[in-house]
Amino acid sequence: MTQEQLAEKSTVGVRTIRRMETGTDINFRLDTVRLLAEALDLAPDERRDLMAAAGRGTAPPDDLKPGRRATVERVYGEPATEEPESGEPVPVEPVVGRAAVGERTAGELRTQEPDPAARRRKAPPLSEVTDHLADVLQGRWQREVEQRGAHNPFPLPVRWQPVPAELADHWDNVRRVPPGGCAGPLDLAGDLTEIADVYRRVPSGRLVVLGRAGSGKTILTLRFVLDYLATRTSADPVPVVFSLGSWNPTAEPLREWLVDRLLRDHPDLVAAAPGGSTLAAALVDAGRILPVLDGFDELPGGLHRDALLALNATSLPALLTSRLPEFRRAVEASDVLAGAAGIAITDLTPADFSDYLRRSSRTTHWEPVLDELRARPDSQAGKNLIEVLRTPLMVTLVRSTYNNTDYDPAALLDTQRFPTPNDLEDHLLGSFVPTVYRRHGAGARRPAWTQDRVQRWLGHLAGHLDRLGTPDLAWWQLGTSLSRTSRILGVVLASALVTTLCDWLVYLPQYVSVLGLVPGLRAGLLEGLLLGPLVGLGFGLVYALMTVHFRTTFEPARVQMRWDGPKTRAPVVRSVLTRFGTGCLGGLSMGLGHQVLAAFGRALLHGTPSSLDTLLTTTLHHMLVYGLVFGLAAGMVFGLAAVLEAPVDLASATSPLAMLRTDRTTVIRRVLVLAPVFALTITFGGVLVVGLLQGPLGPLDWSLGYGWTAGALGGMTGALSYTFAFTAWGQWLLFSRVWLPLTGRLPWALPAFLDDAYRRGVLRQVGAVYQFRHARLQDHLNRAEQRTSPRS
Repeated sequence: MTQEQLAEKSTVGVRTIRRMETGTDINFRLDTVRLLAEALDLAPDERRDLMAAAGRGTAPPDDLKPGRRATVERVYGEPATEEPESGEPVPVEPVVGRAAVGERTAGELRTQEPDPAARRRKAPPLSEVTDHLADVLQGRWQREVEQRGAHNPFPLPVRWQPVPAELADHWDNVRRVPPGGCAGPLDLAGDLTEIADVYRRVPSGRLVVLGRAGSGKTILTLRFVLDYLATRTSADPVPVVFSLGSWNPTAEPLREWLVDRLLRDHPDLVAAAPGGSTLAAALVDAGRILPVLDGFDELPGGLHRDALLALNATSLPALLTSRLPEFRRAVEASDVLAGAAGIAITDLTPADFSDYLRRSSRTTHWEPVLDELRARPDSQAGKNLIEVLRTPLMVTLVRSTYNNTDYDPAALLDTQRFPTPNDLEDHLLGSFVPTVYRRHGAGARRPAWTQDRVQRWLGHLAGHLDRLGTPDLAWWQLGTSLSRTSRILGVVLASALVTTLCDWLVYLPQYVSVLGLVPGLRAGLLEGLLLGPLVGLGFGLVYALMTVHFRTTFEPARVQMRWDGPKTRAPVVRSVLTRFGTGCLGGLSMGLGHQVLAAFGRALLHGTPSSLDTLLTTTLHHMLVYGLVFGLAAGMVFGLAAVLEAPVDLASATSPLAMLRTDRTTVIRRVLVLAPVFALTITFGGVLVVGLLQGPLGPLDWSLGYGWTAGALGGMTGALSYTFAFTAWGQWLLFSRVWLPLTGRLPWALPAFLDDAYRRGVLRQVGAVYQFRHARLQDHLNRAEQRTSPRS
């Protein structure tokens, strides 16, 4: 049989069979090999040989639990017996070719090892991870389609035709014929309900979908994902939507970018896979991810050529969408997408949008407009409106704005007000937000969300995305709409404030009890006012170094704190040692710097000693003690964090706000667990270090009471300052929930506003980020913001 014939008979994908024959993949599921054996009609001996060749062994493992041997032997096609507790063997009929083994069971058998402890530590098989990912994505995208209202009253028809020959590869390459062969064109005809079937007709697994702005490319990708998942077999990859607008092909290879996007939207895939890589990397490398690359045209203009060259440097299957002009220019500058067939979405006909508008309303107020278009389609008004309504985007905007009986759609035929199709489109884009916000949205009461404020807030978000050069509205990046100087100043002020308050909380009662009320208040308040800015400047300096020099982006944590710890041992040992060393170096630096600043503060508060040698000796002794104590404490905290970390559950990151809540919980748990550990380690570590250094350095004083107050101050100050400066949730809290609302650029109830905008259809969800409903709506809001509040 040919590969195609075997694939058709076994229901195993052609690419899987090809990988098996070429030996480029060893991660074949046991059930896949069974399907091939059935299709080849192998005898039991031949079946065992195939299992051995596929790396599945020649016999069932010997250490299976009672009752499991029969299951394994059904798969291997061997007669078997079970040994019940009575010892009486019970015959089990072999089921050759029909093992009836469940998905989870097949995955468990595939990873069976003689050592039960090693079996418990082993990562889940890729087949199980793939199927779980498919289930999650199917539910997520079904909800998204329903949220967008694409089914009401019915999906607008999306049809296509073959792209011009110069924009697609040779049919010989598309159909993967051997050298010297010749192949004719494929039949790629169909509509929106057949896009998954059309893709499956392409042997190369590469399909380019071109269309004008608003022609329905994004809805087509969603329909493709849902239909492909609905008919997916266990051997097929999982289609995952990736928005190409956030990819820089000159800075990041495609595979690495795909892995990074998977980890962003599915944090649990950071777990270790067999071989040491993450599950996300293993899925991509094993060909279990089918990239659906949406928005090639949304890449910056100078990157289209580089992106196409990078795509051609891989053999990954893909479904790619783009506007036609941008893709044509990229092809002319480089080459076609290797092995790809192409389809171009055609315009809607007057019959398409007339029937849609008529059925979308219970009233007859559309009839005069539709009658005018039928009677005089060649009039200026008729041609303008027909031209505008040739894309699903504009049809849905017309429906959203004019289905309300308060507005007469006959205004769309006014050529004095709308002399050109562009004028009509600008009117519809500008009317969409006011229209949807006139309606009462689902959710909580929102008394302060007036029209002008909503427009200003959405305009700020659109301008923020334009400056970033990405369509992805990530909550952890909203603070970057502020200048770097403003963000550094914010970190300095926040760290100084929490340090001052914590210092007053810890030391002010002690000063009052020792020195009396007035002198104690004066000394305690002065110390807090001195220490706060010094610590704030320290955190601000590190933050500036990370964000300006290293261009660090603080993203949501991909791990959470769990008392049962991780399921693997070797990676944890390496991680603990690495984290411990890093923490020690960081804590040592913090302790040394703290005492330099403390010496300066003591000089201002109590005056300088008469002897310079005494000042230097005391400062150096304090630097050494505090450096060792803080280094030991930070190392212990960082090492403990590595022990308690486990991947975030997949279900906890199903939306942007769900990821926000997960990251908030993770940060709070870290603080609640690690800050007390830091304080206790400083308290008792100080006693240990001082006891060891008493001889070489002379008399040192570190009582438990002093150590406890130092530890409490260090734990609270370090935890809160670290949260604000170096975590995604802390940055969100500081800038998006305080600074930006204070300046009027975003609302105070920002999470509710974003969720409400999503429910009204202004925003859409793509994994862990929001996007505007359409790039044209984002551009329109950005231009409106620039007109009202121009920025340099």
